[in-house]
Amino acid sequence: MHRCAQNGTVTVHRHLQRLHLVWEKQPVYFVTTCVTARRSLLSTSEVAGILREEWEHLRGRHGWAVGRYVIMPDHVHFFIAPESTSAKPLAMAVGKWKEWTAKRILKKLRLPPPLWQPEFFDHLLRSRESRSEKWEYVRQNPVRAGLVRMPEEWSFAGFVDFE
Repeated sequence: MHRCAQNGTVTVHRHLQRLHLVWEKQPVYFVTTCVTARRSLLSTSEVAGILREEWEHLRGRHGWAVGRYVIMPDHVHFFIAPESTSAKPLAMAVGKWKEWTAKRILKKLRLPPPLWQPEFFDHLLRSRESRSEKWEYVRQNPVRAGLVRMPEEWSFAGFVDFE
């Protein structure tokens, strides 16, 4: 915890009280990446299969395990965790995943690049509660988008290495 000495006393700054929670022993990140121009290209069995196959290779190639995911027509959400301290940087792992999926999907759909927007969003989940809350939000995404009535009806969701 960060503390500052003022007039001989120690004060814990309110905005820093939870900073120690950032140092997770087994961090899990929540990642979102979108298709360029938000084109609806992803929610087909063939494309979902490519996304999942490339997630399955992240562990061996870069040391990152993939948890739950939801594939929406124009973006994906997934949870990802380093397998060890020797895991490649998150940006490298996600960047390579985007590169490999783009090459395969664009070839399959006979489309010109780019597939993905250049950036991606990542968020470190600081507790099991935040992971559960984030998963519930993501799981409801197809319902909020009007694609299904219940999350269980959406066939483009699952997990790879962990739940």
